Amino acid sequence: MADYNRYGHTYAGGYTSHAPPPSSYGYGGYPSAYPPPPSQGTPGGFGGYGFVPVAFPPGTHPDVERAFRAADRDCSGAIDEHELQGALSTAYHRFSIRTVRLLIFLFNDPAASSPSRMGPAQFVSLWNCLGQWRGIFDRYDRDRSGKIDSRELTEALRSLGYAVPPSVIELLIANYNNGVPSNGALDFDNFVECGMIVKGLTEKFKEKDTRYSGSATLTYDGFLSMVIPFIVP
Repeated sequence: MADYNRYGHTYAGGYTSHAPPPSSYGYGGYPSAYPPPPSQGTPGGFGGYGFVPVAFPPGTHPDVERAFRAADRDCSGAIDEHELQGALSTAYHRFSIRTVRLLIFLFNDPAASSPSRMGPAQFVSLWNCLGQWRGIFDRYDRDRSGKIDSRELTEALRSLGYAVPPSVIELLIANYNNGVPSNGALDFDNFVECGMIVKGLTEKFKEKDTRYSGSATLTYDGFLSMVIPFIVP
């Protein structure tokens, strides 16, 4: 019987808009550390345009609502990848468009009419989740370099419940270090991307490994369908 912890912690709703409020996420109880966005003007005039009647989950912080409205420049009630990139990068750290596309893939409702655009509920779930990942990143960035190395990455993923073997850690580090695994390190953007890939692929694999044995049988088509969305966002 495989160790259940190898599959990490889960929470209701997964990556969809049905995710619970931050206090119920299963990431060790880290408080939301993602910083609030800069002020976007007075209420009712977010960024120079009128209030957009979009529905946010109950209890959404006003700063998060302002961040969404400021990013939604066409007042459509949904934001595309470039608008999301601007919202996240303005708040704290520059996110690559590759990471942004992966986040949209993971957090958007598969049944949404516009899968390439993110609505307010998904945005709130993403914002809260990034706050928790920021807390984990800062916890294991012990030298405060703004990056985590292979040892710190191993510990950070283990804190989430993912016992990633050294060979895979080397591959992850090399992927963001011009193919060289030694002496490499990940900034927050890269950490979020590789962490989400580990989490997402583990959960997909877990769907096939119904006995939690650590092994599963997949067809070739099933394998490609599982992996490609994570490596070609």
